Amino acid sequence: MIEICEVGPRDGIQNEAKFVPTETKVELIGKLIDAGIRYIEAVSFVNPKVVPQMADAEELLTRLPERDDVKYAGLILSRSGLERALKTNIGYLHVVTTTSDSFNLKNAKRTVADATEELSKVVADGVSEGRNVVGVLGTAFGCPFEGEVPVERVLGVAEEFLKAGCKAITLADTTGMANPNQVSEVVGAFKNEFGDNLDLGLHFHNTRGLGLANVLAGYNAGVERFDSSIAGLGGCPFAPKAVGNVCTEDMVNMFRGMGVETGTDLAQLLETAKWMEQNIGRSLDGMLMKAGIA
Repeated sequence: MIEICEVGPRDGIQNEAKFVPTETKVELIGKLIDAGIRYIEAVSFVNPKVVPQMADAEELLTRLPERDDVKYAGLILSRSGLERALKTNIGYLHVVTTTSDSFNLKNAKRTVADATEELSKVVADGVSEGRNVVGVLGTAFGCPFEGEVPVERVLGVAEEFLKAGCKAITLADTTGMANPNQVSEVVGAFKNEFGDNLDLGLHFHNTRGLGLANVLAGYNAGVERFDSSIAGLGGCPFAPKAVGNVCTEDMVNMFRGMGVETGTDLAQLLETAKWMEQNIGRSLDGMLMKAGIA
């Protein structure tokens, strides 16, 4: 069965100009749970001056329903983010680095090697505190500043994170540069390096219209965990042209047509997408919400 990590409450909302109130985020997450979503990236522990939409991370977590069958995750970019996260009850930490020196130097003023060394310690400390840690590797399919990112470098960062205690790895196409053949090749390289038992997930943006095609390529290569965002919400304040995550209800509709189970209620997801569009106050990118369920 496909496992969906819903990133709408974090990646979907973080770049919106109109502030989304905490109450709306709580209601959104409740609707997603009612629709069958069981893995939700709810917050990020980043500087609120840089990402104001995430300033309410701690408050939001105190207001979410406590359910044994739902996994809540928070994004971690630094040691200070980890320290904030450990003061909450969040169970999953998504520790992120990009794998492009140009991207890292521009946004974090450090090389990939420096970031990997620092964040491997963050991973280890998160694990020692009893949290589940997932390593998220950005620009894994290309960098907007330097183009191709060698897969050997991506594999090397993944190896360091796994050694530090990560239970899973997610490969992120930060600015939507991937294509289906490349996805198949990169997933194949990871399986060759780490074996079929590696918990590998994929995070795609639909910047150039290839989001679902890349999801399908990943699925055909053996991946069963995918990030997506309700109504296609998404964007990154650190990456140029990182618009639109893969749309949750569109992805579910694709798998439904293929006879692949996702554990979700498509009609409820569609209603949630329409509700979210009303709250954001502009037309969103999801296609099913415009065409309807066939």
